[in-house]
Amino acid sequence: MDLGISGKRALVTASSKGLGLGCARALAEAGCDLVMNARGADALEAEAERIREEFGVKVETIACDVTTTDGQERILDLASGPDILVTNAGGPPPGQWSDWTRDDFIAALDANMLAPIALMKACLPTMIDRGWGRVVNITSQSVKSPIAVLGLSNSARAGLTGYVAGTARQVAGKGVNINNLLPGIHDTDRATSLDKGVVESQGLTMEEARAQRQSTIPAGRYGTPEEFGAACAFLCSRHSGFIVGQNILLDGGAVNLSM
Repeated sequence: MDLGISGKRALVTASSKGLGLGCARALAEAGCDLVMNARGADALEAEAERIREEFGVKVETIACDVTTTDGQERILDLASGPDILVTNAGGPPPGQWSDWTRDDFIAALDANMLAPIALMKACLPTMIDRGWGRVVNITSQSVKSPIAVLGLSNSARAGLTGYVAGTARQVAGKGVNINNLLPGIHDTDRATSLDKGVVESQGLTMEEARAQRQSTIPAGRYGTPEEFGAACAFLCSRHSGFIVGQNILLDGGAVNLSM
């Protein structure tokens, strides 16, 4: 399928690995030029060069922390009004309700709520002026079904969801579509980190911890960054104009909702 976005310019944050990289690669395959961001310069540039060689698109990189005001300013200065914005940032650590301080919540909000809001506020005016734009926020299945040990993530991402619910409907008539992608367990460093937590808390091997979590997924496996990226690219395509303010699960059926 021709996604109709060849030649568009896409900003993808936290895109040197995992789901962000999956999205960047899928957009590049569709013909988009990219601005890629991550904290680690070496890994970021290595992946950017692979994309340049494989897909023949222009890729610019900016190594900085998207969760900080300085990082956001540097990213936006380089991206300069992209047609497509994909927001992503690492999730806060797991824990128990008694562990989290006010500072922990502020850090979670900065990373997983306020950073994507800042990027949207900066990019939406230019998209509106053009009469076309796409925004995809990578959030979490916990928005639909909160996960007990991820209270920091649950809280911050729920706030972002509420913001998008209103904003998406305010800009849809201008040709700009905002949606959220809600990943379940995908085969990324984040999944490995969470599996290690299970290993430490339950005394399991990594193989046992992974098998235990896979047993909770009807698809019987972890997702892949490639299939996640393909879903993101579709939401960024010319075919997605009637999808507005949605929270779309990519979780292998783990969350069972009747509506």
